[in-house]
Amino acid sequence: MSIETLKNRLPEYAKDLKLNLSSLAVEASLSEQQRAGTFVASAIASRNTDVTEAIIAEFAAKLSPEALNAAKAAAAIMAMNNIYYRFVHLSSAADYKTMPAKLRMNVIGKPGVEKADFELWSIAVSAINGCGMCIDSHEKVLREAGISAEQIQAAVRIAAVVHAVAVTLESDAQAEQQAAA
Repeated sequence: MSIETLKNRLPEYAKDLKLNLSSLAVEASLSEQQRAGTFVASAIASRNTDVTEAIIAEFAAKLSPEALNAAKAAAAIMAMNNIYYRFVHLSSAADYKTMPAKLRMNVIGKPGVEKADFELWSIAVSAINGCGMCIDSHEKVLREAGISAEQIQAAVRIAAVVHAVAVTLESDAQAEQQAAA
């Protein structure tokens, strides 16, 4: 499966998603590794098997084994951190904000790729998962590393489109199941 396969599976009402997938697949503000890793991490965060398989088939060859592993690790660690830190952020009890997380996050310190690339993938996943505290933290590190607002926006645009494709395909699959029942 590939991006073309995903685009062909999208219904006509999702034409904008098809166009956005095409343009973001060649997004010029990101390096090939940044772009490919953002697609992979976002696909995993979308939790849709078809989307994940298609995106990995399309972009895995553009990543070293270490970078592919790091993109997967960004999705994995953010799946945990986004829940925890969103809880800390949303809880009205102030004491959680001063308590140590006591969660292992070693991959953040040694992701196996450039720190900025890993942070870019982490912010994309954090956007999908809706963790404002994580978004702020990763955005700050990215800016300090010299990543521009345009590059950060591009990563989040990829996350938004990949997630929207997953939602659309899931919605259509559910509708087909209901019609068949």
